[in-house]
Amino acid sequence: MTLKRSLAVAVILSLAALLLAGCGKAAKESGSAGSKPVVLRYAFFAPANTFPAKQMEKWKEEVEKRTNGKVKVELFPGGTLLTAQNMYDGVKNRVADIGLSCPTYEPGRFPLLGISDLPAGFPNAKVASRVIYELVREFPPEAFKDYKIITAFATEPAYLMTTRPVASLQDLKGKKIRISGALTPVLKELGASPVGMTMAEVPEALQTGVIEGMVSSREVLKDLKLAEKLKYVTDYPMTVTSFVAVMNKEVWNSLPPDVQKVIDDLSLEIALWTGEYMDNHVKEALEWSKKEHGLQIISLPPAEKEAWDRILAPLQDRYVAELKAKGLPAEEYKKRLEELKEKYTKEMGGK
Repeated sequence: MTLKRSLAVAVILSLAALLLAGCGKAAKESGSAGSKPVVLRYAFFAPANTFPAKQMEKWKEEVEKRTNGKVKVELFPGGTLLTAQNMYDGVKNRVADIGLSCPTYEPGRFPLLGISDLPAGFPNAKVASRVIYELVREFPPEAFKDYKIITAFATEPAYLMTTRPVASLQDLKGKKIRISGALTPVLKELGASPVGMTMAEVPEALQTGVIEGMVSSREVLKDLKLAEKLKYVTDYPMTVTSFVAVMNKEVWNSLPPDVQKVIDDLSLEIALWTGEYMDNHVKEALEWSKKEHGLQIISLPPAEKEAWDRILAPLQDRYVAELKAKGLPAEEYKKRLEELKEKYTKEMGGK
C-alpha cells in the first residue's frame, strides 16, 4: 500500500469514527438516531386566553424544553378537538392524548372532589391548587383509574357576579345565576335559580338574558370580557372549581422513561405556577374591569354575611354524610382537606 493510499484510508477511518461517535451521542440524547419527536395532542374546552389554557402553554413550553425537543405538544383549546361534555371520554378513546377539564362539570363521576369544591374557606388559588393537587393523589378518583393524572389545580374562591347589585338574600331571590353543575345546591340554598352550563356558553347566555349573573372566579371578567355585562361583584367567597389534566394510559405507557420523568417532575410545579398566575391575574382583571367598565364591589352588611354563612355552613357536612352512606371515605377526605388547607395557608399565605 502506498503512503498516499495509507493516509487516505486513515483519514476515512478517522472520519467514520467521528461520525459513529456523533451518532452514538445523538442516539443517547434522543433515544434513537434520526427518530421523530413524540407528538402529544392536548385539548381543553375554553379559549386560549383563559388561565387553564395559559397553564397548557406553560406545560408545553417546559416539556419541549426539558426533553430537548424529543416531545412536541400540540394545543387544542376552545373546544376545537374536545368539549367539556366529552373531554375525559375523548382522551380515553384517543381523540386527544391529554385532556383538561373540570370534574364538577360531570356530577356524580368524581364524588369526593365535590367536597373540596363546596365552600371550604380557601384564601386564594395558590393554596387551593396545592390542596387539590394533594387530595387528587391521596384519594385518586375511581373514574381516573384508566388514565395518567398529569396535574391538578383550582381556581380562586368563586364570587357572585351580576348584572344588578346583590347585597342581600332578597336581592338574590329567584335570580337566574350560572354555576358549575355539581355546585347548584349552593345557589339553591341561597334562594337563587341556578343554571348549569359551561363557561363557553356564558357570554351568549348573558347577551340573551338566559342568565342574570354567574358564580365563578373573577379573572373571567377580563378574559371573556364579561365585565361588559357583569357590573357588580358581591364580596363573598364561595366555591372553587377544580381542574384535572389526564393522559391516555396507553400513551403514557408508550413514552420513554426519561420523558415520563420530565412530566412527573413538572406535575406539582405546574400546579403551583397556575395558582400563582391566577391570583396575580385576578388582581389585574379586577383593576381592568373597574377602569374600563365601572365594575363595583358590593359588600354584604354584617347581618347578611352571617345569614349567608349559616345557610352554607351545613352543605359540606350533608354532602359528606351522603357519600359516607355510599361507602366512600368522605370523612377522611374532609379531615385531610382541613389539614392541608391549614398547613398550606400558613406556609403560602392567605390574601
